[in-house]
Amino acid sequence: MKRSFRTNKYNAVKVVIDGTKYDSRKEARRGEELKMLEKAGCISSLRFQVRFVLQESFKRDGKTIRAIEYVADAVYIEDGKTIVEDTKSPATAAKDSYRIKKKLFLYKYPEYTFRENI
Repeated sequence: MKRSFRTNKYNAVKVVIDGTKYDSRKEARRGEELKMLEKAGCISSLRFQVRFVLQESFKRDGKTIRAIEYVADAVYIEDGKTIVEDTKSPATAAKDSYRIKKKLFLYKYPEYTFRENI
């Protein structure tokens, strides 16, 4: 099992385990748990760092305004439901940018079950 570590702008340590990149140790622990659950047959179709468009890009006054995206830590199928999961520290979960993106995601994608690990 190959591991490497690097700190990001929020002082979380980025982790790479067997080629899977995680933004924090907490996210890495949960990601490895999810991999075991998939191997055990409890979940299926596990994917990491899945992007969801919250607002498409557009042009205004000749300038292109970039799309707003939410990047889920993990997406998988459990009991026939698509689960979108995010692992955050309490400090990151309290940030306005995360809270706004979460609300936009919940509004735009009601067909998914959203789970947070804080």
